[in-house]
Amino acid sequence: MTSGHEGSSRRSIEVAPLQSHGSLYGFMLLGRWPDDTVEWAKFLVLAVRMAAVPGLLGASTVFRVREELPEDPQPGAVGLVVAEGSLVGANPLRPGQFADPAPPGLIVLHPPKSTIGSVPEYEVASGCVFLPGLPHLGLDHRAAWVQADVDGTVTQLVSRSGVDPSGNADTAALALLLAA
Repeated sequence: MTSGHEGSSRRSIEVAPLQSHGSLYGFMLLGRWPDDTVEWAKFLVLAVRMAAVPGLLGASTVFRVREELPEDPQPGAVGLVVAEGSLVGANPLRPGQFADPAPPGLIVLHPPKSTIGSVPEYEVASGCVFLPGLPHLGLDHRAAWVQADVDGTVTQLVSRSGVDPSGNADTAALALLLAA
């Protein structure tokens, strides 16, 4: 993944998927953090493509953006995006679970069996990244939504700032997890 700023000498953003017991556990980000919603959307495209790989993501899963690194991180690592759990099932995540301290972002990935594709001919996974703001301080909520298949075909890509979390099921669920 490279920056959208053409001619820039800034470092690129590299993404390394992480697996645990054959399932998608998260992603390590290397180089630098995404600067804006468009760069987070580019990351989300890669994450959704991984969610589309058969068997890698068993159910819709929420991931937390973490600035902390594991012990002995890969050179150039800046942070992690780690699976935290699901919204439904045996041990669902709870409202307010991520309120203190609030992460810089939450992501939900849905495997193909949990996604109704915008283009019926393609079996796609989907995802949403929610970057919470502080509206009372003039910092808008931002979000991006992606649908893509395992071959890399993106069938939907939306990136927005000034998001009302209640306007979309994914952003509403992620905002609920952040609500104190």
